[in-house]
Amino acid sequence: MKKRLGIISFFVVIFIAFIVVWNYSYQQGLEEAYTPIIETPTGNFIPAESGVFRRFDDAGLDYLNMPVDEDHQRSLDSYYDNRAYPGAPPSIPHPVAKERSFGGNTCIQCHKNGGFVAKFGAYAPVTPHPEMINCRQCHVTKNTNTTFKAFAFSKPEPPKVGVGANNALLGSPPMIPHQLQMRESCISCHGGPSAPKEIRVSHPERINCRQCHLPKSNKQPNVDTSTSLRQFDKLNEK
Repeated sequence: MKKRLGIISFFVVIFIAFIVVWNYSYQQGLEEAYTPIIETPTGNFIPAESGVFRRFDDAGLDYLNMPVDEDHQRSLDSYYDNRAYPGAPPSIPHPVAKERSFGGNTCIQCHKNGGFVAKFGAYAPVTPHPEMINCRQCHVTKNTNTTFKAFAFSKPEPPKVGVGANNALLGSPPMIPHQLQMRESCISCHGGPSAPKEIRVSHPERINCRQCHLPKSNKQPNVDTSTSLRQFDKLNEK
């Protein structure tokens, strides 16, 4: 009888020890797997510039050696006419293949690397964020010029361009006068035949742009949307 109780007690001790060790290991595993939540940085936040380097290993040299097509150059006027305000996603100035689609591969066919599109007689602007394929979540087509009435919304003035407009010092490299979020790939807008002629960089082969050019401001542009909201409220009241 004593021998039997001894064996049972031994296995009970072994079982309790197993439970204690297993529980300790489980708690240790939870602590190792825990990933602390990092709050999204605000204020002095500069987006990564990896976009500059990710896609254009040779495009800088290609653009440097590419002759300028004088007959199909874009201008800053057309660049800003295609935006509700400076920094807004450009609208789609041409018909789309599928009105209810998000774009995806259809848009990327022309806008991933650019190129001349004979159908529209223009060079397709290169998107700085080809990884975001739901293009039409932000970019919309111009379907009408008469549906909406003019209202009090005033379009902010775009950044100045020209000698000394954005230079910190006389003769220093011009500073970047716009936000970089969603526009980390500088060469998408400042290099190649689709770049507006006023902001086409003279040295696209130096793709490490922010080694010399720094953001002028890290603040979001102050766009007064209250006038827009009031207008929509008035429309809904009728």
